[in-house]
Amino acid sequence: MRKIDKKEADAYFRLRTTLILIYLAIGFSASFGVVFFAEELSGFSINGFPFHYFMGAQGAVLIFITLLFINAIVNDRIDKKFGLTQDKKR
Repeated sequence: MRKIDKKEADAYFRLRTTLILIYLAIGFSASFGVVFFAEELSGFSINGFPFHYFMGAQGAVLIFITLLFINAIVNDRIDKKFGLTQDKKR
């Protein structure tokens, strides 16, 4: 990895922190938001189960796994943008 100057490092960490906050907000709404609005969300169903039950049983887990993959892809792109990829020369 190469060393970067302070302005570039600040921009890098600001971007990464913003993305972490976005992922946390999505995770919070997928887990607690669905429970908070369970009565209103029970009006429709997925695979024969009420929506709030599906999200509690499987949906939130699927969202978290999806967020992990999205996070890995986006972070790789950000690292390439800032030139922080590791060289495979050994």
